Amino acid sequence: MGLLDKIDINKTADSKSGMPAQNPEDFSALRAKIHMEVVEALNKHEDRQGKDMSEADTRALIDSILCQNESLPRTERSRIAQEIYDQIRGLGPLEKLMFDPTVTEIMVNGPKNIFIERKGKIIRTNVVFDDEEQLLNVIDRIVSPLGRHVDEANPMVDARLSDGSRVNAVIPPLSLKGPLLTIRRFSKVPLTVNDLIGFGSLTYKMASFLEACVKGRLNIVISGGTGSGKTTLLNILSSYIPHDERIITIEDAAELQLRQDHVLTLESRPANLEGKGQISIRDLVRNALRMRPDRIVVGEVRGGEALDMLQAMNTGHDGSMTTGHANTSRDMLARMETMVLMAGMNLPLNAIRSQIAGAIDLIVQQSRMRDGSRKIISISEIVGMEGDVITTQEIFTYEHPKIGENAGRFIATGIKPRCVEKMADNGVGVRDEWFS
Repeated sequence: MGLLDKIDINKTADSKSGMPAQNPEDFSALRAKIHMEVVEALNKHEDRQGKDMSEADTRALIDSILCQNESLPRTERSRIAQEIYDQIRGLGPLEKLMFDPTVTEIMVNGPKNIFIERKGKIIRTNVVFDDEEQLLNVIDRIVSPLGRHVDEANPMVDARLSDGSRVNAVIPPLSLKGPLLTIRRFSKVPLTVNDLIGFGSLTYKMASFLEACVKGRLNIVISGGTGSGKTTLLNILSSYIPHDERIITIEDAAELQLRQDHVLTLESRPANLEGKGQISIRDLVRNALRMRPDRIVVGEVRGGEALDMLQAMNTGHDGSMTTGHANTSRDMLARMETMVLMAGMNLPLNAIRSQIAGAIDLIVQQSRMRDGSRKIISISEIVGMEGDVITTQEIFTYEHPKIGENAGRFIATGIKPRCVEKMADNGVGVRDEWFS
């Protein structure tokens, strides 16, 4: 007698259909039993063959075990089979969310509280894990292929999925609500500037100007808060880099999807269990300078690597780009000063500001609006120094809607940027009508 034969789900029946009553507790017990049998079979296969069973064979194994119980409704059999497969090979209950293209973020606040972001709005779902152990198994399944480990000694981990989704996990004792898992998802098909125009994130004139800035080799910093769309915009702007240039991208978790022919992707590495082997973003930026790049694209600066990035921009790597966290363009400049000081070089503040003014040409400010939409609310040019103050001028701005109005509007300030001279030197022209 098999394990399934020991489970009696025929004690009651639905009077209309004559089928066994669908008792959730019975199905939960059945799923647990089948799961144990499948795991045992997979382990035996791995011991014999020295490799994992294929997807098709795994599904066939689950179906064959389920078929031993003929009284189980076919619809429930299919559902349980998929749940078991997801739990063994996938992300368990999260699989259905991962297949939904409208879900941009998955936030697991313990096994019973799972939220998603859809169209900029946070929504609570009815998806749940059985218990903390199942959630921990999913987290371990994500980080193990990357050579990382999460336990009480290392309760925080950053990782990414095979589709490029960014993952962060925090477990007890740091988390008091059970294991926490955050998955930032990215579209399998990269968004284009036309998509952003259609979403109302910017206007055609702004997009044309930004394209000219990238092709004209301006150094650009994209600034904004968490979830404001900085990485998406960086990916789109990077797509304008000519195909005959050597591009090096540097990120904590590889997210950029550049389509050029000559792209080198570098990814930082955390320390191992012994606290050794860490390779930081700053290490990668300094090494990239020895790799003969035409442009360096850093996913995000958040520390001492800002100094190395500024030096790269000031020493022949025009057209480099990065992102940073800040609420306004002016805040981004102040943060850049702080990050340079984090490099430990003890530079005078005036020298740091001179480096920033000489290196960065443009700051693009992104923001997530109250309705969940993302917009470029400011494009500002750095024009130099006045005394010990970095001076900027705004080229485009977003005027928020007034009371009683449904939508705001993008406005050109009427100022023709000084950077058009540098762009012209690189063979790229602009149209005066963009700024009127």
